[in-house]
Amino acid sequence: MIRDDFFQFQAQTTSHPLAMEVSHAKGSYIYDTSGKVYLDFVAGVSACSLGHQHPNVMHAIKTQLDKYLHVMVYGEYIQRPAVEFTKLLAAQLPRPLEATYLTNSGTEATEGALKLAKRITGRTELVAAHHAYHGNTQGAMSVMGFEERKQAYRPLLPDVRFIEFNSEDDLGKITERTAGVILETIQGGAGFVGPTNDYLKKVRQRCDEVGAMLILDEIQPGFGRTGKLFGFQHYDTVPDILVMGKGMGGGMPVGAFTASSEHMKLLQNHPKLGHITTFGGHPVIASACLATLQTLLESNLVEETLQKEQLFRSLLIHPKIREIRGKGLMLALMLADAETVNKVVLSCQDKGLILFWLLFEPSAVRITPPLTISEEEIRKGCGIILEVLNES
Repeated sequence: MIRDDFFQFQAQTTSHPLAMEVSHAKGSYIYDTSGKVYLDFVAGVSACSLGHQHPNVMHAIKTQLDKYLHVMVYGEYIQRPAVEFTKLLAAQLPRPLEATYLTNSGTEATEGALKLAKRITGRTELVAAHHAYHGNTQGAMSVMGFEERKQAYRPLLPDVRFIEFNSEDDLGKITERTAGVILETIQGGAGFVGPTNDYLKKVRQRCDEVGAMLILDEIQPGFGRTGKLFGFQHYDTVPDILVMGKGMGGGMPVGAFTASSEHMKLLQNHPKLGHITTFGGHPVIASACLATLQTLLESNLVEETLQKEQLFRSLLIHPKIREIRGKGLMLALMLADAETVNKVVLSCQDKGLILFWLLFEPSAVRITPPLTISEEEIRKGCGIILEVLNES
C-alpha cells in the first residue's frame, strides 16, 4: 500500500501529516485517489499563485522540456528562459533593484541575501524580527524569531539581534554595526501581521542613517498575493535586497534575491564564487517563472485580489471569528484557540475544503487560495467554513 510506503520510506516533517493521497489537481481543485474533490484555499502554502496546471505555465514547461534541461551550473551559460525572466522582473521593480540571482528555494535566497548584506557592508551583525520566518536552513534559521524551533540546532550564526515588528522603540537597535535588517513585508508565520504607522519607512530611514542594508522577504507576499506585484509597493518602501520564492514559479520550486547590479557583482570576487548553486535558474523552472509573471502582468489577477479579499471579509462574519488579518489573498482567520483551529481545518477537509495552519500563531487559520480563484469558489468555500463553525 502506498500509504504504508509513505510513512516507511519518505521522511516526514511532522508525526501527523494530513496524508491525502493525491490523484491530480486542476484550477482551484485537488482530487484524491478515491475520487473526492477538494476546493483548495491554501495553494501549496501560497506557492500555486495561478492555481494548479495553469495552461500558460504548463505550455511553457512542456515547450522547454523539448529543448534542454540542466546543462551547466548557474551563471556560466546564457539560457534564454532565465535571462528573459530576470529582464522582465527588473522592468517591474523600482531602482536600484535590477540584478536577480535565481536559486532553488526561498530559504536559499535568504542565505544569499544575508551573505550579500555582509559583503556590501563589511559588517557581521544581522537584525531580524521576533516571530519571523525566513526559511529553515542554518542561516535562515538564525534569523528566525522563534526560539522553540531553533534551540535543538544551536549554535547557529553569531551576532544576530532581534527587534519587535512594528516597534519604533526598537529601531535604535539598528546601529553602525548592523550589516542587514531582514524583515518580512507582512509577517507570515506570526499570523499575517502587516506593518503599521509607516513602520517600514521608518526602518528604511534608520538603515540609511547607519549604512545598513534593508532586506525585505517577499517569499509569501510577492507576485500579486497582496493586490500589488510586491507587498512593499503598498508601503512606499524600497529594500536594498529583495527576497522572493513560492508564488513566482507557478507551482515549481524556486527562489531569488534581487539587488543593484553594483552590489550583486560583489559576489563574483573576493572571494571568487561568493554564492554558487548547481540548479538555480533551471531552464524549465525559469520558463514557469516567466509564464507566471507574464500572466500576472497581462491579466487583471493582481488588481482583482483586493476585490476578492473584500468578498472573503464580507462572507466570513461569525461570532467565532475574532479577526481577519492580512491583505489581498494572504488572509488569516483568528479564532479562539488552537483546538478550534484544528477542528476547523480538519472538519473542512472532511467536507472538501483545504485550509491549513500558520507556523507560530496557533489561533490562526490560513486562507491563501490561488489568485485565479473565482467568486463562486470563494462563496462555496466560505459556506463550508461557516457550516463548520456552526457545528463546532
